Amino acid sequence: MTLSIEEIRQAPKALLHDHLDGGLRPATVVELAEEIGHTLPTRDITQLGEWFQEAADSGSLERYLETFSHTVAVMQTVDSLRRVARECVEDLVDDGVVYAEVRFAPELHTENGLSLDEVVEAVLAGFSEGMTRAAEQGKTIRVGALLTAMRHAARSMEIAELTVRYRDRGVVGFDIAGAEAGFPPTRHLDAFEYLQRENTRFTIHAGEAFGLPSIWQAIQWCGAHRLGHGVRIVDDITVSEDGTAKLGRLAAYVRDTRLPLELCPSSNLQTGAAESIAEHPIGLLTRLRFRVTVNTDNRLMSATSVSKEMALLSEAFGFGWEDLRWLTINAMKSSFIGFDERLAIIDDVIKPAYAKLIG
Repeated sequence: MTLSIEEIRQAPKALLHDHLDGGLRPATVVELAEEIGHTLPTRDITQLGEWFQEAADSGSLERYLETFSHTVAVMQTVDSLRRVARECVEDLVDDGVVYAEVRFAPELHTENGLSLDEVVEAVLAGFSEGMTRAAEQGKTIRVGALLTAMRHAARSMEIAELTVRYRDRGVVGFDIAGAEAGFPPTRHLDAFEYLQRENTRFTIHAGEAFGLPSIWQAIQWCGAHRLGHGVRIVDDITVSEDGTAKLGRLAAYVRDTRLPLELCPSSNLQTGAAESIAEHPIGLLTRLRFRVTVNTDNRLMSATSVSKEMALLSEAFGFGWEDLRWLTINAMKSSFIGFDERLAIIDDVIKPAYAKLIG
């Protein structure tokens, strides 16, 4: 039985890989751009939403990066950052998400003079407002921030220190993002070693556009607690004609240690990591019981939501409620909040809701 987006929207979901600057509402982009005189490809809200998706779908890296130049341009003030963060929470609540880790790169939002601390405080304030509004509506959501350093820049230690500074105020972990090729995670080894000494959790974008060496470095050199994407781990898996799979040493290590994979199916199609949802490695990785999680990456650029991603997987692989429960609990187990809080969301929110859906 294929589950629809509307059906899945009613189920509680957890999200680990979502970029704040990749999830704005087109209407908000238009309004904020008008306030600062920023020129957009179009001011028509519907057409702008379509433009973002088409540019991300184009196969051109230049056009894909251009989409972020527009969203980042309108996120340079305290008020705009608060608004975008608040609306992010509202949109996730509407999609039935009960837990989310949303990431952003503070260094990208200082063009108009904001300090790194001011950027973080503005976003955290927006998240707090969104969670308060949800609670007033009788809905539950917990949102934590992941602070991202750009791997082609040299500010990762600054961002790591910022992460530690705000880890008791809404920041739950650290991340590095940006082009993998030519910018290995080991360039930022000092930041990762510092975070380890400070008992702070981190994920690393690895194994999306680049292959196994990126994943190996992220885990074995840098100590990643999760892999951002990690889809290329399939390069270390050989599947015979009868469907039997043989895992290489790295793939076996990832599975054996239950290292979470932050998979983003629709986004992977846009970046060329998979040809179609039906051919996406998530089917194999789920069958082999890797610690698979389902994520959005950039909701605006991929015109997606967690419910839509799960509906696509239900259609392609026949995933039912038990599969979606497994994926959701995987994500919740892999989150960067404390054990007691994770367990409470699993036992009090996720399991009771799926028990009703499964029947």
